[in-house]
Amino acid sequence: MMLTMRSLNLEALDETLANARQALLDARNAAGHWEGELSSSALSTATAVFALSSYGRARLLPSRSSPDMNAPGSAGASPSQEDELNPLIARGLEWLVKNQNTDGGWGDTIKSISNISTTALCWAAFAAGTVNETHRNAVSNATAWLTTHAGGVDPDHLIPAIIKRYGKDHTFSVPILTMCALAGRLGEGREAWRRIPQLPFELAAFPQRWFKWLRLPVVSYALPALIAIGLVRHHYRPTRNPFASVARRLARSRALRLLARIQPTTGGYLEATPLTSFVVMSLVGAGLADHPVVSHGIEFLVRSARPDGSWAIDTNLATWVTTLAVNALAIDPEFEQIVPKDERRAIRDWLLDQQYTKEHPYTLAAPGCWAWTDLSGGVPDADDTAGAILALKNLGLIDPRTKRAAAMGVRWLVDLQNRDGGIPTFCRGWGKLPFDRSGTDITAHAVRAWAAWTDELPDDRASKTRRSADEALYYLRRNLPIPLWFGNQHAPNDENMTYGAARVQIAAAATAYPHTGNGYSRWLIRNQRPDGGWGAGGDTPASIEETALALEALASPPLPSMILGNISAEEIDSAISRGVAWLIEHTHRGTQFDPTPIGFYFAKLWYFEKFYPLIFTVAALNAVKHGGDNKSFGTDKQ
Repeated sequence: MMLTMRSLNLEALDETLANARQALLDARNAAGHWEGELSSSALSTATAVFALSSYGRARLLPSRSSPDMNAPGSAGASPSQEDELNPLIARGLEWLVKNQNTDGGWGDTIKSISNISTTALCWAAFAAGTVNETHRNAVSNATAWLTTHAGGVDPDHLIPAIIKRYGKDHTFSVPILTMCALAGRLGEGREAWRRIPQLPFELAAFPQRWFKWLRLPVVSYALPALIAIGLVRHHYRPTRNPFASVARRLARSRALRLLARIQPTTGGYLEATPLTSFVVMSLVGAGLADHPVVSHGIEFLVRSARPDGSWAIDTNLATWVTTLAVNALAIDPEFEQIVPKDERRAIRDWLLDQQYTKEHPYTLAAPGCWAWTDLSGGVPDADDTAGAILALKNLGLIDPRTKRAAAMGVRWLVDLQNRDGGIPTFCRGWGKLPFDRSGTDITAHAVRAWAAWTDELPDDRASKTRRSADEALYYLRRNLPIPLWFGNQHAPNDENMTYGAARVQIAAAATAYPHTGNGYSRWLIRNQRPDGGWGAGGDTPASIEETALALEALASPPLPSMILGNISAEEIDSAISRGVAWLIEHTHRGTQFDPTPIGFYFAKLWYFEKFYPLIFTVAALNAVKHGGDNKSFGTDKQ
């Protein structure tokens, strides 16, 4: 369907797109790709401050624990508490004070609504430093917030409230309670740990390939937390069951060896400040302050501190934002002129270098996949693998190495597919807890990646990939498009239907099965706000990200009548025109991009990414301008 664009201000659209496109091109780093910038996080700052303080106090004790002699490596040089850690701790606490919400709580980002998890962790973090009057006021306000929302800050109220939020998934509730216990917020001695669930760290003694069958109470990526937090809870409140006691005693050294083996060279598990902080504080609490895992984790936290005193949720999403940027720019038919061959080659070569060509030591993922970052703490996942495969096709310059890499990536996604036809994030068959199950947004992304490369695969591999795509499309038709890794804090259950519907609609447009997106164009149009923007549906406030996503979906060809239902082409044209006008106004003609916390990190931790509104705007306006005649993929074969 060609958009008529009769009611569009084409001059304003062209100006906005040109400005946004140039801003995106200018945002590349010296190596020629995009690194991005994640929001500062109150949750990350609280956990990092407490981990550093716990370590510093333990290092100043006259008699310290001995390192585990079975662990590989050595503790090495450690930062000085007085010279390096104390200033970081002080700046972190001051940042928390400055960014406390007016209601007394904290959200994950400076734009996030207060929640019980982050507020409890920040409240506990102030046990880490010298308390002054400003700190006391912050703690008092946080206490009032927690009392209102949990019924009190005593263990009888706080522990059930935190556990209730996460249910059977202990991935985040137990770490929160562990930090509160270590901070003395849940009482003293053994009694403080009585109601904190014991994570079965002894299961780490089993082969890793067994983990998905062992019904772990945490998601697949949380193995370091399972080990470290299980150890500290057992340290303070050992079981009285003689059989379990023997099993845990025997498993301790093996679990610590595994923890050291899967620690990346940067020291940061998943490059994530909270996960690394929980591991550090737990091992310190268990009397292992001199363990190499702790010293490497401390080095990561020190390097990750920002000048303003805060920490981000992760180091960067470089691979993810690079693939998003490439795929947004490539919608333009003039992409090969906009990004010249030498620049595209540099991006292509960098992306190829990020592909895992050996089994991943953390998740045991097979070769052929990509993680979200170029750093060693990344873990292979389906969304980034699909994005990289698409970007390699769009970049063109397809040589034998590129074809081999894409074929490996396609096969990796096929092999990851669950029995329900959907694609999970990390590991096949783990779907017992929320972030390990199949996801519609991830499945839609995989379908697009398969569509891009299937015709270039050998016949037997192409046939298998098409069967996987059929199963995936059937999964998409049976499930609501509620994304796993993106949400909206103003929507019921934090669910972002706009993101999910847009991603499924775009996948439908890229395949021979457009009926998969049946109803989603209609849903997007009916959930457009009166001002022309989109939020997550209903009366949620509009954002640049969600408006751009909806526009790209509505403008992506083809839009056959079988998708439209009772929505006319004129209604779609009107919705697009009003959405473009909103985007032009709210980006100040492509010169300002205010990010919104729509991203979910692990365990539903909110974040916003500086480049999301910019990238999504370029994709949306390119789709509107070129949607009727754009090529699907790059064609430069050199």
